[in-house]
Amino acid sequence: MPENVKRKPDFNRREMPKQEAHIRSHNFFEVALGYTAELAIAEAQRCLQCKKPFCVPDCPVNIEIPEFIQAVADGDFATGIRILKASNSLPSVCGRVCPQEEQCESHCALSKRNGTIAIGRLERFLGDWEAAQPEMGLPEMAGATGKKVAIIGGGPAGLAAAADLIKAGHKVVIYEALHTMGGVLSYGIPEFRLPKKIVEREVNYLRRLGVEMYTDFVVGKTRSMDSLLEEYDAVFVATGAGLPWFMEMPGNNLNGVYSANEYLTRINLMKGSSFPNVPTPIKKHQKVAVLGGGNVAMDCARTALRLGAETTIVYRRSRAELPARLEEIENAEEEGVNFLYLTLPVKTIGNENFQVTAMECLKMELGEPDASGRRRPVAVPGSEYVLPFDCVIHAIGNGPNPLIPATTSGLTIGKHGNIVVDPETGKTSREKVWAGGDIATGAATVIAAMGAGRKAARSIHEFLVGSSSSSA
Repeated sequence: MPENVKRKPDFNRREMPKQEAHIRSHNFFEVALGYTAELAIAEAQRCLQCKKPFCVPDCPVNIEIPEFIQAVADGDFATGIRILKASNSLPSVCGRVCPQEEQCESHCALSKRNGTIAIGRLERFLGDWEAAQPEMGLPEMAGATGKKVAIIGGGPAGLAAAADLIKAGHKVVIYEALHTMGGVLSYGIPEFRLPKKIVEREVNYLRRLGVEMYTDFVVGKTRSMDSLLEEYDAVFVATGAGLPWFMEMPGNNLNGVYSANEYLTRINLMKGSSFPNVPTPIKKHQKVAVLGGGNVAMDCARTALRLGAETTIVYRRSRAELPARLEEIENAEEEGVNFLYLTLPVKTIGNENFQVTAMECLKMELGEPDASGRRRPVAVPGSEYVLPFDCVIHAIGNGPNPLIPATTSGLTIGKHGNIVVDPETGKTSREKVWAGGDIATGAATVIAAMGAGRKAARSIHEFLVGSSSSSA
């Protein structure tokens, strides 16, 4: 098409194939099956290639979105993945779990007619396409600077920072507390949404770049921050939000009450879904209540469903206020998860063996909007009633991991336990220490953590280069 001919908008977004609900609700295989090359090209060719693309500013890791989409439209997948990986070292991950509909896609020129370009699905396609090729070459690497950076935490923020710093020529070592890398990508997101082989594949890419990684290494226990600072020129703290929150109500000490963290870790990281063929004990409950309405609540409910339970999400507002991604809500509904709206749990009830048997609830109604902009739930007096459950999972959020703040002096800590940082650089109050991701912001998205990792990496690089110049 000649450049001076205006392209007619195509609002027909290409849908991605997925397993049928009645089949996927009984297995842990990935729900979404991904684009074929033909679907990816057709979707990419819908992009208007705007002169001023509004999708780019809302990407936390600053991907050159129109450029990689144009490469897909041209069928030049090798160029597309190179463009992507210049900004994002985890494209197959982000293409699956990043909430593009709230970020890059929300400002697409086609959004007014609900025809936004499927940016995340194209990102996923390129990441998966690369994995199917003979090993592709590595990006251009800067010469060695002689500087060493320690990264505490092998989750999204730590991995993103590591990728940028190693490419800048610095020696990078990641210390991860768990027995595998990936952080929340490994322990917190179910296999049917993010297969662990994909996380492993993305992590291995960083190993190929030269990043060193140590697992089962708890900074603050195995080794102190002060000790690391004696060896390294800079430290980036990316320990995430691993402190679970519980609703304050009687019965939280009963058997059958879980935090979402514990429940998902047992299933995802410790392969509890294969019990008794693995040593991880997991009880397969009959009637499960999941408290909360975010993505983690959906993950817990859909996991319990696959283990054979009748599963109910209990939420104190209505469906319109659910904070989870619409795609995840719809998947849960299709699979058979029950939703109990305008309901507040007030007490978990157990038997003489301290095993959960029921939950007392209170009916709610929506009042005026609160500070979040959502209508405030108000209790209906005298509306208490009891429902039978043998498992209750609290999925209402997490707080920052408290270990580094508790064992490291000189860090300014916020009222919620987060490490206080400069939002533009990730710099903490302590010299040579940066932090980013959920440890600084509280629980947020994977892509937000990666964006924080990249910001910190830029600041660390400037510091290291500057210190090299001043010492020369």
